[in-house]
Amino acid sequence: MSGFALVVKLRIKPDSIHKFMAAVQENGKAARETEPGCRTFDILVDPNDPASAMLYEVYDDEAAFEAHQKTPHFKKYLDTALQWLESRERQFYRRAAP
Repeated sequence: MSGFALVVKLRIKPDSIHKFMAAVQENGKAARETEPGCRTFDILVDPNDPASAMLYEVYDDEAAFEAHQKTPHFKKYLDTALQWLESRERQFYRRAAP
C-alpha cells in the first residue's frame, strides 16, 4: 500500500482548547467522509496535557493531500483554528508498510 502521510504536532492555547477541538474535529470528519483520497485523519491528545495534540493523516498520494488543502472545510479550519494555537509543526512521510 502506498500513501502520503502527514503528522502535525500542535500546541493549543490553554484558554482555546474547546474551540480548537471543535474546529479540528469538524475538519477531520469532513475529510474522512467527503474526500475519496483521505484514508485516515486521526486527532490525538496527550492524556496528561490537553493542550498538546497531534494529527495523523494518510492520503492516497500527494495529489489527494493537495486536494484536501483546497476544500472548503480545510480553508475554514485554517481561517479559524490557527488563531487558537501556540505552535504547529508539520512533518511529511511516505508510507512504507503495511
